[in-house]
Amino acid sequence: MYRALATTFLSTLLCTPALADGHKGAKSTIVDTAVAAGQFKTLTAALQAAGLVDTLKGKGPFTVFAPSDAAFKKLSRHTLNDLLRPENRDALTAILTYHVVPGRVLAKDVVQLTRAATANGQSVDIDVSGGGVRIDSSNVVKTDIDCSNGVIHVIDTVLMPSMSSLVKTAQSTGKFKTLLAAGEAAGLAKTFMGDGPFTVFAPTDDAFAKIPAKTIESLLQPKNRAKLAEILKYHVVPGRVFASQAASANQAGTLQKGNVRFSIADGRLRVNDANVIANDIETTNGVIHVIDTVLMPPAPAKPRGAKYFGIGSERPSKAIAYQLGLDRHKSLLVTSVTKGSAAERAGLKRYDIITKVAGRNASDGNLKKAKSERDYDELVRFDVRRGQKNLHLDIEVGERQH
Repeated sequence: MYRALATTFLSTLLCTPALADGHKGAKSTIVDTAVAAGQFKTLTAALQAAGLVDTLKGKGPFTVFAPSDAAFKKLSRHTLNDLLRPENRDALTAILTYHVVPGRVLAKDVVQLTRAATANGQSVDIDVSGGGVRIDSSNVVKTDIDCSNGVIHVIDTVLMPSMSSLVKTAQSTGKFKTLLAAGEAAGLAKTFMGDGPFTVFAPTDDAFAKIPAKTIESLLQPKNRAKLAEILKYHVVPGRVFASQAASANQAGTLQKGNVRFSIADGRLRVNDANVIANDIETTNGVIHVIDTVLMPPAPAKPRGAKYFGIGSERPSKAIAYQLGLDRHKSLLVTSVTKGSAAERAGLKRYDIITKVAGRNASDGNLKKAKSERDYDELVRFDVRRGQKNLHLDIEVGERQH
């Protein structure tokens, strides 16, 4: 699965614009440059074993954080030999693509970042301090080795992505037993073992303990499976959304179709009324943010009645139109005003003549158009003739009561 996803992703990157266009004219690809350097023998052997050589000889551009042979020697011989076995090709691909970032990201660009998305799908952390740059736990020891299809930065330690799915990561902590049980009861466990990626705002067991035990027991019953699934889906946002991204966003759509709201309180990220107590826990198919309160989706909006003004009307007679100097085909005679309606509250009276509706000639069609163009409670300007007086009345779009 890893190899298929990574190869597809890297192929897509062949059409991705570079982050910087400099250093054109280099003669060798990333792979050929690494081979010629003589200090990346293990890396090139690993790329060959994973079937990624041709991809990294492609157009790119790519930025490769390249572990030297000395970096690979920090791994045990058993671990390295195991990764190079054909049956472990997917795991090797996952590790190698974690060293590749789309675009040409030069050292001057790297130091402006705190995180970078890799071809693996997960992101590396970037720390600039003490006069050096660290990528996760690895030091950058040489930068800006220019290649025809990208750039190489040499690192002193092999980077290791998460190799566990959302579900396995949650299982390993021992703090999400209720969440995992709920996922099983709702039939969602297999979904979250899939490719994703998903962002999960994961309530701890302590968060679920805030809910009455009887409520939890009820939700876990088969008859309430759909309701439970809706609650759990409200904790999941498609894609990988990191804490920094959430902090700069007002809201995000969930799998449940409702939105969750983001805010910062006392320097801490909040999702609706829940505090994020641990963030950016990466997994093979998404990211986990731990929260201290279970999120409850908002109740579905109650269907509203038909929009109406509470006005009965007809064309005025020729005599009335003539007496008032009006065009009867562009006017409406008010024949009734519903008691308690928006029209009555605005002061419209029986036998008033409506001459304009929202600036248009008065007609049944324009009355309907004024309602359809506005939401409930919005105001519509009516020009009204009452005897020899011209009035302007603002009438709300109301709701027909059954």
